[in-house]
Amino acid sequence: MTESSDYESVQVFIGVDVGKDTHHAVAINRSGKRLFDKALPNDENKLRSLISDLKQHGQILLVVDQPATIGALPVAVARSEGVLVGYLPGLAMRRIADLHAGEAKTDARDAAIIAEAARTLPHALRTLKLADEQIAELSMLCGFDDDLAAQTTQASNRIRGLLTQIHPALERVLGPRLEHPAVLDLLQRYPSPEKLASLGEKKLAAQLCKLAPRLGKRLAADIAQALAEQTVVVPGTNAAAVVLPRLALQLITLRKQRDEVALEVEQRVLAHPLYPVLTSMPGVGVRTAARL
Repeated sequence: MTESSDYESVQVFIGVDVGKDTHHAVAINRSGKRLFDKALPNDENKLRSLISDLKQHGQILLVVDQPATIGALPVAVARSEGVLVGYLPGLAMRRIADLHAGEAKTDARDAAIIAEAARTLPHALRTLKLADEQIAELSMLCGFDDDLAAQTTQASNRIRGLLTQIHPALERVLGPRLEHPAVLDLLQRYPSPEKLASLGEKKLAAQLCKLAPRLGKRLAADIAQALAEQTVVVPGTNAAAVVLPRLALQLITLRKQRDEVALEVEQRVLAHPLYPVLTSMPGVGVRTAARL
């Protein structure tokens, strides 16, 4: 996990079983003597205090079972204190834990296993390098993008559902085109069949051509034809006219946020050493590379 010279200089091995609010840390020296075995809060000052107290025994190696999310703070504090940092992958952790059959699984037990693995099985550990930091950032950004994608789908489906309820023919025209900014702009300005019909086909085309110069006239004709297919006003149409422009704005905002996140992801993917390798594979672009 580390250079052999680094590992040979380590005198204290801290195993941390990380938790959302509370971690459990076990520290042992090179001979296996336990120097610390307590729960401690997920708090910078407490973590610094622990590391500071143990520095008197020599060079420290801190190992966690999760380097990202709930384990990010202990890793960051250890690094700022000049401490060597590593982590024990889940598969290795489970295999080592199997050697302790009969012991009930507890945070204290897991922390002790991590500390002992750090002392006796350095080959089982992984070093946290810049690439791991980049992966943590990409994981966070991709997770947020997944959330935005789900919200985008939800908003789009809600718009299509409302249009289907109040005017099925209009939904058949506008629903498949919700990806186009001109359609969302139209729904913001004229969110009911009555308001769309009041424009007339020529004004409707002029409005659409502002954002869809090639599609505008044809789309206006399709909308006019759809409006002519239904004369009855369905109950709920007035309420839909209140909701639709807000959903359209929400969809515009969500897509803008996804574009902004995509730029952040692209910057980090381009800086990753594996980027040229990943994107050399057929069908792998920036978003796919980020997840890989």
